[in-house]
Amino acid sequence: MNPLKISTFQAYLFWENIEKNLQNLELKLSGLREKTDLIVLPEMFNTGFTMNAAELAEDMNGKTVNWMKRIAAKHKAVVTGSLIIKEDGNFYNRLVWMKPDGNFEIYNKRHLFGFAHEDKTFTSGNEQKTVELNGWKIRLAICYDLRFPVFLRNKNPEYDLLLLVASWPDSRSSHWRSLIQARAIENQSFVIGVNRVGHDGNQVYHSGHSMCINPLGETVYYKPEDEDLYTFSINYEDLLKARKYFPFLKDADDFELKLK
Repeated sequence: MNPLKISTFQAYLFWENIEKNLQNLELKLSGLREKTDLIVLPEMFNTGFTMNAAELAEDMNGKTVNWMKRIAAKHKAVVTGSLIIKEDGNFYNRLVWMKPDGNFEIYNKRHLFGFAHEDKTFTSGNEQKTVELNGWKIRLAICYDLRFPVFLRNKNPEYDLLLLVASWPDSRSSHWRSLIQARAIENQSFVIGVNRVGHDGNQVYHSGHSMCINPLGETVYYKPEDEDLYTFSINYEDLLKARKYFPFLKDADDFELKLK
């Protein structure tokens, strides 16, 4: 299987300013000078992590989803990140997996961050989501999901890459770094976490620390602080070698996860 080329954008986000965020993101993405398979943006990339859902929510035919369609077609790559979506009277923190042909898949954030009252504003997702890109199986997740290893457990295995988009604050960045490495080691998969940088409207500071960790827990890419658009490749052979040399997954406990 061919390597997967991924472009992560550790972006500065303008608070609750959809137009300005989309303009900035598009301008910076125009700097991509090589073909990439996947462009990854942070959690709530068009607004910042806000609970002001009533004013900022869009539907699946709104400005931001249409922007994602255009950017995916322009770069001939999948574009993914989360935004606030209103559907059937509910608000969702929804990751959109936008393909170059305009088709898409979605994942609604399962674990809502009660510390910031996200659970009072948004409706929780009720499924795990694994997508495929160039033969790679990719599990989708958002920020706070990282703290719940049972939900992310790689049974059988089911995925090759765990992908998280986030607005993870600097005050708990040590947790972020430790948990991403742990998820990679225990699930014998690549893990990519893409965070934002800068202060949000609540004066919470985000210091990035976006990274890619391989199945052995080793660093492929790591960037603390500063806005950063970076392209790198991951190799399927490295995944197979790790699983063959350390066949831990076959010894894992069997269980059933019930999602309501």
